[in-house]
Amino acid sequence: MGKAFDLSLVLDFVPELLRYLHITLIVLGGSIVLGLAGGVLLAVPRLYRIPVLSQVATLYISFMRGTPILIKLFLVYYGLPELLKPIGIDLSRTDPLLFVIVTYALSDAASFAEIFRGAVKSVDKGQTEAAYAAGMTSFQSFRRIVVPQALIVAFPNMANTLIGSLKDTSLAFSIGVMDMVGRGQTLISATSHALEVYISLSIVYYVIVIVLEKGFAQAERRLQRHERKRLVHKPVVRAERLKRIAG
Repeated sequence: MGKAFDLSLVLDFVPELLRYLHITLIVLGGSIVLGLAGGVLLAVPRLYRIPVLSQVATLYISFMRGTPILIKLFLVYYGLPELLKPIGIDLSRTDPLLFVIVTYALSDAASFAEIFRGAVKSVDKGQTEAAYAAGMTSFQSFRRIVVPQALIVAFPNMANTLIGSLKDTSLAFSIGVMDMVGRGQTLISATSHALEVYISLSIVYYVIVIVLEKGFAQAERRLQRHERKRLVHKPVVRAERLKRIAG
C-alpha cells in the first residue's frame, strides 16, 4: 500500500526527475534525426513508384504504424541481438539506450515518410511544369519550388510527431533505461509515494510539451511569412491590373 498523499513531495520530486531529463532528450533527439533520414528514404520510392522498393516501403510503413510502440521496443530489444548473433555480432552488453533510439527512429521514419509524401503531393504539379518551362532541371525544380512549399505543409504534422515521440519515450524504462520515468519508478520503490511521483512526471512532461508547442508555433509563423506576403501582394497586383485595364 502507498503512503498518505503528501503534496509537498511533488515539488521535491520534480528537481530529482529533471536530473534525468537529458536522457529523455537524447532518446528524442537521436530518434528524430534518424527518423527524418529514414522518412526521406522511405518516401522517395513511394513518390517515384520505384518497383519493389515502393511495395517494401509501403509494407514497412503499414507495419510500423499498425503496431504499438511498446511491442516494437521489445521486438528490437530481444530480436535484434538474435538476428545479429549468427553473423558474429554480440549485442548482449549493449546499452539499452541504443535499442530505444533505434526503435523510435524506425517508428518515426514511417510517420515522417507519410508526412513527406503527402506534403510533396500537395504541391500543384503546374508549378513544376512552369519551372521546367523556365529552364530549371528536375532537381532545381524540386529544391526551389517543391521543397519550400512542402515544408510548410509538413511542418505541423512533423511537430505533432515529435511531441508524440517525446511522450512515447516514457516507455523506455521498460527495458531498463534510466530516464525520467525510470527514475520515477525508483522513487516509488524507495518512498511508496506513487501518486506524487506521477503528478511530478505529468508536470515535467506537460511543461516540456508547452515549450515545444510555443517554439513550433513561432517556427511555423516564420516559415509562412513569405506565403502571407504573397497572399497580401496578390490582391494588390490584381487591383493594379484592373485599374490599368479600366484606364
